[in-house]
Order: sequence, then C-alpha cells, then structure tokens
Amino acid sequence: MSLEFWNARYATDEYIFGTAPNAFLASQAAHLKAGQRALSVADGEGRNGVWLAQQGLAVHAIDFSPAALDKAAKLAAGCGVTLEIEQADVLDWSWPEAAYDVVVAIFIQFVPPPGRERIIDGIRRTLKPGGTLILQGYTPKQIEFGTGGPSNPANLYTEADLRCWFGDWDIVHLHEHESVISEGAHHHGRSALIDLVAIKT
Repeated sequence: MSLEFWNARYATDEYIFGTAPNAFLASQAAHLKAGQRALSVADGEGRNGVWLAQQGLAVHAIDFSPAALDKAAKLAAGCGVTLEIEQADVLDWSWPEAAYDVVVAIFIQFVPPPGRERIIDGIRRTLKPGGTLILQGYTPKQIEFGTGGPSNPANLYTEADLRCWFGDWDIVHLHEHESVISEGAHHHGRSALIDLVAIKT
C-alpha cells in the first residue's frame, strides 16, 4: 500500500483506531519496566506508543505515514508524555542490532511474503537478548469476519508461522482465539486473533 493510501486513511481528526492501547498489549504490563527502551512498530496514530510511555518506557515509534505520526505527536502531548517519532518504511529500515528491550508489533500485517519475513527478520535482529516481543495479529479466519485487517490470507499469521519465526526463543504465551474488539472504526467486532509473548534467548 502506498504512502498516499496511508496518509489519506489518517487524514481525519478522528483517531481511526482509537486512542486507548490495544487490549492485549495493556494486559501484558507485567512484562514491562520503567526505563526500558521500546520499539513500537507501525505505531500509527500513537495509541500503543503513548501507553508504553505512560508506563515509563522510552519509546521509539516508527510508522510509514507522516499524517499518522502528526496525530501521534498530538496524542502524546495531550497525555503529557514524549515519543521518539520516526517516519520509516519498515521494509527498508535499518533495524539496529540489539537496540531495544521491548518490541511491540500490534496488527502490522500490511505486507505478504517475502516482505513479511523481512519484517520478522528485523524484529529478531533489533530486540536485545533477554528482551520481550509482544505481538498480536489476525489469523486467516479473520477474512470470514471482515472486521478489520488485510484481505490477503498470505498476510495473516498461524501458530505454525509464529513457532517457525520465534520457536528458538522462550515463548511464554501463544494463544489463538476469537474475541470482540473495539479499536476505533477500523478494528471493530468479532475477530480471529493470535497473541504472542516471547523472550529472546
């Protein structure tokens, strides 16, 4: 999807995915410690990055869309926190090695293979040993629900995918489920989800 597509999607005063953090991310607060450095991948309008900053983490929020990041900066300012904001295409970004204590990847399923695998390789590279990955995505069944996410099944995650990519790490939580979510106008309704928390070994 082009930069024009994403900027047009975010070109509204409404926060299209809401301003509250993703519920699964918020449920994993016990894995977070003040002072940690966190990367929020494709952070969009900032709802997850701002919440991480409110927990005392130093947050680097990257996204493709300047329009989204402008809204993230406004949300952060309104909440009294700061984010390190960078406009970046994750397919071409450098993914600095062992740079973050926490990587948050919430609904980043905007490309099929092989681009998807490049992002996974980047996540594996940039998380420090002992660091925590918190990920939530849609499973292929989500296409039946049509309540958010991509229409291409190749973009979606299965348990086998996640075990293939992160099975050499300490997987402390991996769960497929169907749940009702309400995250703005674009993620709303019964959804087919998969959750992962993994510690890099």
